[in-house]
Amino acid sequence: MDVSLMKGVFNSAFVLRQTYLMSSVYNEWLIALQRWEDFHANTVEDDIIVDQAESPEIVDDFELGKEEAVDVKDKEVNKQKLRRRIDQYKVSFFFLCVYLCVNDSSSLYNNVQINLRTPCRQGKKLLVLDIDYTLFDHRSTAENPLQLMRPYLHEFLTAAYAEYDIMIWSATSMKWVELKMTELGVLNNPNYKVTALLDHLAMITVQSDTRGIFDCKPLGLIWALLPEFYNPGNTIMFDDLRRNFVMNPQNGLTIKPFRKAHANRDTDQELVKLTQYLLTIAELSDLSSLHHSRWESFSQDNVKRRRQE
Repeated sequence: MDVSLMKGVFNSAFVLRQTYLMSSVYNEWLIALQRWEDFHANTVEDDIIVDQAESPEIVDDFELGKEEAVDVKDKEVNKQKLRRRIDQYKVSFFFLCVYLCVNDSSSLYNNVQINLRTPCRQGKKLLVLDIDYTLFDHRSTAENPLQLMRPYLHEFLTAAYAEYDIMIWSATSMKWVELKMTELGVLNNPNYKVTALLDHLAMITVQSDTRGIFDCKPLGLIWALLPEFYNPGNTIMFDDLRRNFVMNPQNGLTIKPFRKAHANRDTDQELVKLTQYLLTIAELSDLSSLHHSRWESFSQDNVKRRRQE
């Protein structure tokens, strides 16, 4: 067959394929465009999260009273911000799917702000981890980043992966998240996989009556985007700042900050103890009723009692 004729046939087939694919998603496309316009029309200045990679260190964390914590979580203005963030992510994911259907390419995966790296696993619980002072001392200096890594990090993640999907959520940029996790050997470790990476763009700014406005990490974003896998009953989040899980206080565990790595890396046992806690509570069908602030006193006997309730 003549080469030019073959090219014409293939080009015609490609155009027909594009036409079919685009017609099949046309209505969804219009809906997505409308949602995208609505999102930008309703976005206010304090919805825009500043990359904290260059921001001053946050050391003085605060404890909201129980009533105020509930008030922050239930404030309608804060709920609206979460809904807008969810809509933003859903629209971004839809446009990616359309692009991939038409182009058979994964080149735009990095443009989706919830960076899914491996498939979610049915039946697994979800562990969401902060980076700075949780897994890594980001303020100390060293010749090798591994010298600033929290002790037993890989052993902890390997053990947790048996029962939990793992997501990393940092208040910095995605570039920094990927760089640090690569340098620490987390993203290419053969013993466990990271399901997703999230950065400061996934956070929202909330309002508190006594503490003003501050940024936090709403797990509701993950639950809304992946409802068939994750929910309040099977999710736990580790962060050294309590404020970061103010929208979902029942799911947050405040980890002891790992600072001054050179002085403390020989004695820090936090991840060893938390490994045992994670594996113990993994046997429970619902984690939402646990008081993670008491995690150090939790034991196998607690699990047995909860099973009998």
